[in-house]
Amino acid sequence: MIHYHGTPLTPRVELYKMSGKHFCVSFANPEDADVCLQIGQSIMWDNGAFTAFRSGKSFCHNKFYGWLDGKLGHPHWAVIPDVIDGDEKQQRELLKTWPYDKALGAPVWHMAMSLDYLVYLCENYGKVCFGSSGKYWEVGSESWCQRADAAFNKLIQTQKNIPWIHMLRGLSLSGKRWPFASADSVNVARNFKDKPRCPELMARKIDSVQCPITWRKAPEQTELWRAE
Repeated sequence: MIHYHGTPLTPRVELYKMSGKHFCVSFANPEDADVCLQIGQSIMWDNGAFTAFRSGKSFCHNKFYGWLDGKLGHPHWAVIPDVIDGDEKQQRELLKTWPYDKALGAPVWHMAMSLDYLVYLCENYGKVCFGSSGKYWEVGSESWCQRADAAFNKLIQTQKNIPWIHMLRGLSLSGKRWPFASADSVNVARNFKDKPRCPELMARKIDSVQCPITWRKAPEQTELWRAE
């Protein structure tokens, strides 16, 4: 599992301590972009649509694409713009605006959307992001766990191998039962000053916990979560 650590992380001297990590840089908070390109193993470029939605601001995908120019290329990739609380038709229309190679972007499957749409995304893109939405908004809640179970059950029924699934806001799920290939979180950037702690040491502890690479359909899975 690749752990993408969110930014901005200040002061800058503390960010440099994170050299060699994987980073998540949002279009909504882009101030660390250049430094992360210099010191990071890879960058996940977040479109910032969720931040714009929560703050009541409009999101312009064309401005996001302009910002990505010069930043997008392997091993870096971006979250393809999505419509927060939008329906499947709106998501599909926005996917058509993506101007780069599909291999450089990952669409978002909002967990309140159909499992068939998840399968469609996995069949057409190399990476797919899970976004918590609707009644599945709270990561780790009972309804969320049941929906995540249903999603992976569907994927092993329809895919030869489990696709690359990235969990948005999901580093807290490291070590749980779901086979996420990657996840991101702003945990380190937001909390390393609380004690205070070295951000690199905090990130190293998070990075050491991994997800499984296989999935086994089992009706008792929800009970396993409760027992942890």
